Amino acid sequence: MKAVLQKIARPTDASSILLDRRLDDCIPFQWHHHPEFELTLTLNSRGQRFVGDHIGTYDDGDLVLVGSNLPHTWLSTSKVDEAAPHVALVLWFHPEWVERMQDGFVELGAVRAMFDRSGPGLQFSPETAQRIRPVFERLRKLAPEERLPDVLALLTILARDQHAAPLSERVVAPSGRSADRGRLDRVLDHIHLAYAENPSMGELADIAALSLSGLHRLFLRHLDMPISEYLMRLRIGEACALLSGTGKSIAHVAETVGYRSIANFNRQFKAQKGMTPRQFRQRFKAAR
Repeated sequence: MKAVLQKIARPTDASSILLDRRLDDCIPFQWHHHPEFELTLTLNSRGQRFVGDHIGTYDDGDLVLVGSNLPHTWLSTSKVDEAAPHVALVLWFHPEWVERMQDGFVELGAVRAMFDRSGPGLQFSPETAQRIRPVFERLRKLAPEERLPDVLALLTILARDQHAAPLSERVVAPSGRSADRGRLDRVLDHIHLAYAENPSMGELADIAALSLSGLHRLFLRHLDMPISEYLMRLRIGEACALLSGTGKSIAHVAETVGYRSIANFNRQFKAQKGMTPRQFRQRFKAAR
């Protein structure tokens, strides 16, 4: 199932877009994506959460930051209080605002770094969700000019959550600024174009103009993982997108993302996702 591009109207009087969504019956499965970063606090609701290739359960107080253009949806199965509606409090942030937020405000460096890490989606700890809940609920009562200080305070609290965990295995490179950025961008551009062809370490080192050990350190420093793991996560993530978005056979999907052995593909997929490719596809279809 292909994710639908959602168009979000951009206000002229606010840095963020606030949505207070209240649904009596259910939160429906609406697989979509958009350029805006999305922070969602889900209340009085339980069900399944789909973010990129992640499929998991959520409960009351679920707090997630979804990266730019990452497909996602929630699907409710029950309420905590049957007499009250399902609630989704949502803040959308335009990528251009996130890109510029550190210009002149060095204090927002940690917040910017959090957005950079949100490419695969970030789930925040229950303690952090509980702490920001009253701030988030208060936003809907404020005018845009009154809302900004609370939004920045909320984001600062989130950026300090050391237990925030990525949801999806689909790899999205950070966009931080550093002297290594050009080298890393060249290597990542090549990997994303040629990952199915299994590029050699020597080839990638030449592109980065680094030794093999220097290339290894570059990835550990900026992506906190070796190149082999990055490649594996990229392949499995793209396989999940093909399994959920196309009717291609599992063997065809495996070959498309660079696996010459279907047994190796099944083994690595299960190690990453906790289920076989067939089970992943069936679970995704069952939620539609």
